[in-house]
Amino acid sequence: MAFDVRLRKRLGDAQIAVTLEADQGATVLFGPSGAGKTSVLNMIAGLLPPDEGHIRVGDRTLYESATGVNVPPERRSVGYVFQEARLFPHMRVRDNLRYGVRGAAPDFGGIDFLGIAHLLDRWPRTLSGGEAQRVSIGRALLSAPEFLLLDEPLSSLDRARRDEILIAIEHVRDVLGLPILMVTHDMGEAERIATRIVAL
Repeated sequence: MAFDVRLRKRLGDAQIAVTLEADQGATVLFGPSGAGKTSVLNMIAGLLPPDEGHIRVGDRTLYESATGVNVPPERRSVGYVFQEARLFPHMRVRDNLRYGVRGAAPDFGGIDFLGIAHLLDRWPRTLSGGEAQRVSIGRALLSAPEFLLLDEPLSSLDRARRDEILIAIEHVRDVLGLPILMVTHDMGEAERIATRIVAL
């Protein structure tokens, strides 16, 4: 599935301009804090309106300023994993995973590779940072997305937990074959995950 993204957005004194054309695999947006990387993900997800440009994923146009197309976030078929896990504190892990799943009960077997089956009855407050982030990835995947956005999902983790999440992301990239657009400011992470790197 190809990404064709051309966007402009002014945020305060900053001007964000990005051109991105990518196919399957993992595309990493790399750059320093404040470069607009998260804002680009938010525009692709439909959470932040661009000033102009277009977003095309596969054969779908999600946004185009020239024609007025602006598909709502819930219809963009995107899985979004934030820097913080953002799990619902009043729901056990099992119910967090079910959130956003349409129709029948979710097939947890499809996310066995995350190693979270033993966490299903736990509350989010009892999870380690790495466990919470694996649950967050599982929740995003169970929504059956067409592509996955990852916003610095490793930044708050220690080295051992980072490696767990990197292995999970590699599985999504190589085994599930789901297109990934990931933000990082860590070149080591970028070089390990990326099929291509886009500097901002």
